[in-house]
Amino acid sequence: MPEEEEDEITAPFDTQELQAGWAGKVPARPRCHAYLALGAKTDLGRVRENNEDKFDFLEPDDAAVLGTKGRVYAVADGMGGHSAGQIASELALNVFIRSYYADGNPDVPASLERAVREANAYVVDVARTVPGRNGMGATLTAVVVRDDDIYVAQVGDSRCYLLREGRFDQVTEDHSWVAEQVRAGSMTLQEAEASPFRNVITRSMGGAPEVEPDVSAVKIQPGDRFLLCSDGLSGMVSDEEMAELLSQGTPSVSVWNLIDRANQYGGKDNVTALVLDVYDIHPWPEDEGAAAGDTESTESLSMNGGGDEASGSTPESRPAPGSTGKPGFIGRLFGKP
Repeated sequence: MPEEEEDEITAPFDTQELQAGWAGKVPARPRCHAYLALGAKTDLGRVRENNEDKFDFLEPDDAAVLGTKGRVYAVADGMGGHSAGQIASELALNVFIRSYYADGNPDVPASLERAVREANAYVVDVARTVPGRNGMGATLTAVVVRDDDIYVAQVGDSRCYLLREGRFDQVTEDHSWVAEQVRAGSMTLQEAEASPFRNVITRSMGGAPEVEPDVSAVKIQPGDRFLLCSDGLSGMVSDEEMAELLSQGTPSVSVWNLIDRANQYGGKDNVTALVLDVYDIHPWPEDEGAAAGDTESTESLSMNGGGDEASGSTPESRPAPGSTGKPGFIGRLFGKP
């Protein structure tokens, strides 16, 4: 790829603007802390020549940031052909996460909506100005875990599922033509799955100058397991099989098994899965202001754009609230030592 096109891949990031945005916020700390374990993997599949899927996440280690903004996990599926889809998913997640944390508003749904709008506008702008990028776009399924709540932002047909006490539910609604027909009662689910228009999505990042995300919230509880995935998984593996595979093993084992099953059935698309386990939820210590702390590998993987696989730590290996760890990415941005 020519050098000038490579320069367009990375979104601008003004640390002074970030610091100014957070300077006036009221100091906050988490009300409680959810101990999470993470497993994530993206795969080329068996047909495609390049991977347009991407996952990313950011786990701040500053108590004020955790209490106000929480932790972010997201999956995107790019569209546009050749390398355009890969760039669209990269841009969408990069700008979305940075914009979300740049917003000092403690209202998570409002911050999510703003971050989606800013990421969408950036993808649209790049698609208009860079030759060969016209028409590129991406889906986005993102969650924020703050205290004992999980907030979900949805654009497109990637999905978020919840496995709780043996029940497997789709948290998000697809923004696709067939899904809208099913919701309107004009088409059965079986007809939708067989429709030649099942891959036509009605909302995407970069598809129009303005986009409205669906934003919802779920109260989490210990034992919950969340799955974020691209349609390379949900389009190849039935809900019943996904629930069975999701219920087995650690988050990392689950994502490997899910992706292997999609590839066994043909792997007709790139496939990405991100699994979050809620191990436990504890009140934040009243006399402690420090954050839960992140491992260095988690921080590096988040900033490197996801890679092929990530594994989170169990509650036993993750530092407890109140521990004094080395400041991570967010701490350094805000001038912490």
